[in-house]
Amino acid sequence: MAIEIRATGRAIPSKRLSNDDLAKTLDTNDEWIQSHTGIKARHIADEATACSDLALEAARQALAMAITQEGTPEQTLAEAALTVDMIILGTATPDYHGCPSTACIVQDKLGARNAFAMDISAGCTGFIYGIETAAALLTHTPSRKRALVIGSEILSRFIDWQDRKSCVLFGDGAGAVLLEKTRDVPNRRGLLGTILEADGSGAQHIIIRQGGSRHAFKAGASLSMPPIIEMNGQAVYNFAVKAVTETIEKILVETNLTIDEVQWIIPHQANRRILAAAGKRMGIPEERFFLNLEEYANTSAASIPIALDELNRGGKLQKGDIIMTVGFGAGLTSGGNIIVW
Repeated sequence: MAIEIRATGRAIPSKRLSNDDLAKTLDTNDEWIQSHTGIKARHIADEATACSDLALEAARQALAMAITQEGTPEQTLAEAALTVDMIILGTATPDYHGCPSTACIVQDKLGARNAFAMDISAGCTGFIYGIETAAALLTHTPSRKRALVIGSEILSRFIDWQDRKSCVLFGDGAGAVLLEKTRDVPNRRGLLGTILEADGSGAQHIIIRQGGSRHAFKAGASLSMPPIIEMNGQAVYNFAVKAVTETIEKILVETNLTIDEVQWIIPHQANRRILAAAGKRMGIPEERFFLNLEEYANTSAASIPIALDELNRGGKLQKGDIIMTVGFGAGLTSGGNIIVW
């Protein structure tokens, strides 16, 4: 038995906001942003679009790909949705605070009425956590065969657009994969191993303070601070470089692989400097990391599945390729997956 990625999908808002566009309202410029982050642009959802809308489109794209690959063009998306047993959605920017889960909204709109659904809150590592969670649930329940794992974010609603250091970093988007339990021999296809870690002592380094039970809204009180992302940039940088290097080292040991056997490292797309520093520490050339943050910026839990879909649809993934995901984010959390394509 193996847990394979059967298909991928992504949803990117059409509005593109370049560094030059930001420079019209902020004291910044394209050269500074690119040199400090590697980002040239980001995509921003319109006011009518919520996290579930992007997630739904990415899920539909993944199901449509599965229909094509399986050679069943007569099957409709509605029929394909009925084959999904679970929907796991990683997000830090859900449609609603606390409840209902965004995954449940996607389940309803998709028509996946045979699937259970839940959100995962693990920051930018949410998709990696979601892959391992779905794989475990598929493995231990014989009747479950398929899972949609989605990362979806509308970060543009939770940033201070006057803070030139933080607002340049983020964008909106969603990515999805369709996982399937197959009879393939493990180690030939599918998920080989996962590393999941957390360090709650760094919880304050990436945080949305307002709106939760710690800083709840009180009737009659003025809102002293909007619900926006606050980030300790230096602390996050130090954590991220360490997390990337240690995750790569640990997951290679766990799966008994060498870095030379890995065709692609697909990291969370946060900052080119972080990945360059991690690669330098480990002697890994930057070209071994697949990067698309130049166009999409940091889309948190959506960044890895967006990159996966871009690689997949671009024909850069071949059957039998070994790929590694590695992520880090709020919590603080970190982790990685090794997958045979």
